[in-house]
Amino acid sequence: MSSPSSQVEAVSEARGEAWSRDQLAENPHERADKPERVRRMFAAIARSYDLNNRLHSFGRDQAWRKAAVKLANVRAGEEVVDCACGTGDLTLAFAKTNAKRVVGTDFTQEMLDIAGTKLRDASGRVTFQQADAMNLPFDDGSFDVVSIAFGIRNVADPSKAIAEFHRVLRPGGRVVILEFDEPRNPLIRFGNDLYTKHIMPMTATLIARDRSGAYKYLPRSVETFMKREAMQSALREAGFTDFVAKPMTFGVCVCHVGKKEAHAS
Repeated sequence: MSSPSSQVEAVSEARGEAWSRDQLAENPHERADKPERVRRMFAAIARSYDLNNRLHSFGRDQAWRKAAVKLANVRAGEEVVDCACGTGDLTLAFAKTNAKRVVGTDFTQEMLDIAGTKLRDASGRVTFQQADAMNLPFDDGSFDVVSIAFGIRNVADPSKAIAEFHRVLRPGGRVVILEFDEPRNPLIRFGNDLYTKHIMPMTATLIARDRSGAYKYLPRSVETFMKREAMQSALREAGFTDFVAKPMTFGVCVCHVGKKEAHAS
């Protein structure tokens, strides 16, 4: 006989939910099945992902990505890999720099299918391929910049992914991690919580007809994820130095930058 919790999960999956209210009452980052649920969630929202991003960030998501590209300081001839690239917005923003080559990777094929439709604007220097951020299919020292936007929170083991970023970087290379955070100002945090936890899940469901629970998972996953000090500690443990943590839009998100030492092997 199945347990009540397994019965609830079976009903949730039958409805097309990747995340139910009961599952999100726990810490989603501690679930063993988090990778599969995240994959199923993004597959469900791939078609409406860009629209929801623009509407629910009031267009700021593109500005955040542009700021991340600027902080990466890409020089002529350098090579970039954008992990958990989703529909390719940050990947294509890097294509507007002097980079020699830009590779976008994601473990959800449905997101990459959308990204591929945007390649006509990429000047032939961009490719997309399916890959897990924790196990990148590249040799050591293959890239000058590794980026990930709003994706480190979704991997099964962020520290393992960060170590992988360090591995594929050349000496002197930079890692750029753009991720949501909780504003430090109590009043702004209250308003942000009201919006992300109550208003956004309702409007996203109406716009995208989303049943996956993606926009309930989003605020819960931010709330339970590592904060900026812990992120810098994770970067330091992986061997990165010269940290920058730039808050954006009142601290709603933070762009973290670290450098692989020039003499590192």
